[in-house]
Amino acid sequence: MKSSRDLQNELRSIDHKSYPAYKSLRGVYQFDGYQLSIDHVQGDPFAAPSHISVMVKAKDAAFPDFCVKDELTRAACADYLTRQFGTQVNRYSFQAKGSGKSGLISVTRCGQEVLQRSACEVTEKEIIARFAVGFPANGRTINARELEKILFEYLPACVDKAFYYKNLNGRELRAAIDLAEDQAAIRSALRERKLVAFVADGSILPRESGISSRPMKGSVPFTSPDSLRITLDLPHKGTITGMGIKEGITLIVGGGYHGKSTLLTALELGVYNHIAGDGREYVITDESALKLRSEDGRFIKDVDISMFINDLPNGKDTQRFSTEDASGSTSQAAGIVEGMEAGSRLFLLDEDTSATNFMVRDAFMQSVVSPDKEPITPFLSRAQDLYGKAGISTILVAGSSGAFFHIADTVIQMDNYTPVDITEKAKKLCAQFPLSDEKPAPFVMPESHRVMSVDANGAVKRRDYRTGQVRSKEPERLKVKVMGRDGFSLGKQNVDLRYIEQLIDTEQTAALGLLLKYAVENLVDGNRTLAEIVSYLDEQLSQKGLSFFAEGSYIPGGYAMPRVQEIFSCFNRYRRV
Repeated sequence: MKSSRDLQNELRSIDHKSYPAYKSLRGVYQFDGYQLSIDHVQGDPFAAPSHISVMVKAKDAAFPDFCVKDELTRAACADYLTRQFGTQVNRYSFQAKGSGKSGLISVTRCGQEVLQRSACEVTEKEIIARFAVGFPANGRTINARELEKILFEYLPACVDKAFYYKNLNGRELRAAIDLAEDQAAIRSALRERKLVAFVADGSILPRESGISSRPMKGSVPFTSPDSLRITLDLPHKGTITGMGIKEGITLIVGGGYHGKSTLLTALELGVYNHIAGDGREYVITDESALKLRSEDGRFIKDVDISMFINDLPNGKDTQRFSTEDASGSTSQAAGIVEGMEAGSRLFLLDEDTSATNFMVRDAFMQSVVSPDKEPITPFLSRAQDLYGKAGISTILVAGSSGAFFHIADTVIQMDNYTPVDITEKAKKLCAQFPLSDEKPAPFVMPESHRVMSVDANGAVKRRDYRTGQVRSKEPERLKVKVMGRDGFSLGKQNVDLRYIEQLIDTEQTAALGLLLKYAVENLVDGNRTLAEIVSYLDEQLSQKGLSFFAEGSYIPGGYAMPRVQEIFSCFNRYRRV
């Protein structure tokens, strides 16, 4: 391993040379107290910045055992350190001058949720931080003196203040880890008590705005109805009370702007842990929960939607339903069946973002259009079977149709952001507004044995215009280009993830792109099923963590762990498979 002095000498030797000479810096250098690794050097000052990593040995960082004793505490510690490192780096970014991205120091920006990220990895042996630096240049001529400032002045100060326990706020770090352990305790309590969600008294659910995930100042704190309030004893916070939502079918109703969708949004993001001060720290939902909605125009391939849609006039097979351009009802039916395949135990739906004809058919419509002329069995007729026979609960927000009161086990009315348990009142009213006697076909679990295949493992087929024969060219080289949180392209194919509402971070989208790329290049063979491929990927992520994304000899920053549900959702929207 080279020394920091070697790096300094090399920098001075390439000063004022052409920009590509920076590539000679690749390698690992020993600094005082840590190792600096220059993993990838940008080819141009206007290109994506260079990849850098820092490794601090655990014995030098001197973190107490409570920070590194298990996967949960290490993840919480890594999240805290990433935020601290980002705070320090922001003081120095672009302090070094030059053209293009010269002087940029970029660290992952964490949101309100705690995610496992490649930006920082904490193990029992070491702490590794990964980030990006724009190597300075004047035009396309190396400005090594400015890079020397970054690597020998700015960066050592940031590392010293962010990755050594003695320089951190120990009480604050302890609180972050205690919170993670309390959140894990609530998740365990959900399973033990047959609950699907918990919302603590005093939680702040409304957000600042549609583009901000921070809590709204002056908003009404959450208060559980007495009939739904439960008490939990947490290892650190102690006794906590709040609303427990039982397994089964829960209906959330209320007037417009009274907090129905706000509660549902908090529940859908309760699959993640949140940082202190978020207001939703103790809003915890079954980790397999899946938010569903209609998606006009989405791609569907070989999904058995027959329990919802059958006997189409065009004779199309709904046991192996495929389309390039789904309707609202077929997309939502497919989403539910795909969610079952992904192992979800809880579905979250909002009537406002659902296909009306998929959700319910009222008595008048049933009288006008006879059952033998309607191919759709609405969700209303299947929700009870989904719970009773498949073990999948539902939380549904409804604002216009009263039919859902008839199937709900629990009914919560939001009144000025305050929940009221109106289950008994609703059940009495149901007798005055009976549903029709229309009976759906018997519930049958959907068949799921979907084999993934790509033509010649990604080869592009072309027809010879002279002979008419179809010939395959070599597989195209697949590159991932992330387009924000909402999707990415793999090769020439875009993957649209706009409506995957529990996908919360661009780095999760980037990770999904790499997972799909790996699957297409290595696993999709015409024999393995979708479930087998995702199960393998999930196992690798569990065993290796984000190092599974390593390309060559290093792991770049910029990736965050997605859930299994999002992996399934991503693969189901890739049109070339």
